[in-house]
Amino acid sequence: MGHTVTLSVNGTSYIRDVEPTLLLVEFLRETLSLTGTHVGCDTSQCGACTVLVDGRATKACTMLAVQADGTQVVTVEGLAKNSELHPIQRAFAKEHGLQCGFCTPGLMLTAVDFLERNPSPTDAEIRHAIEGNLCRCTGYHNIVNAIRSASAEMRQTTGARPKVAAEVNR
Repeated sequence: MGHTVTLSVNGTSYIRDVEPTLLLVEFLRETLSLTGTHVGCDTSQCGACTVLVDGRATKACTMLAVQADGTQVVTVEGLAKNSELHPIQRAFAKEHGLQCGFCTPGLMLTAVDFLERNPSPTDAEIRHAIEGNLCRCTGYHNIVNAIRSASAEMRQTTGARPKVAAEVNR
């Protein structure tokens, strides 16, 4: 027997009947076809499935869709606003913060949450913040550079943090 969930994903409201054991990552990928959220380890170790749930970085492989009922979820598809990339997306491109790209969505969303809480981090703080996101391709140097670069851009743009598309559409 299913459960009805109502949640906002990237600024769009959805009401769906889901099985009680359906993971949020499966809901996003299979029910909503938002495949930017990746499934890596299914054990919450790699962070590839990280999304924002009510503004906080959350590993979607450890959360049931029914637990997300009533929340605001942002996936990597919801970062851009009016076809303009979010500063974290621009910085990852500019600083070559990705190689294969599998971990990138989770890292970006982790960084967005982190920079909301710490707009002027040190490199050590950045490295600590992304400890739950594993990358098999890089040594994290360019990822740290990208997060630092995004931090500077976000502080510079009118002193306010850029809203993600999901927040603008509310």
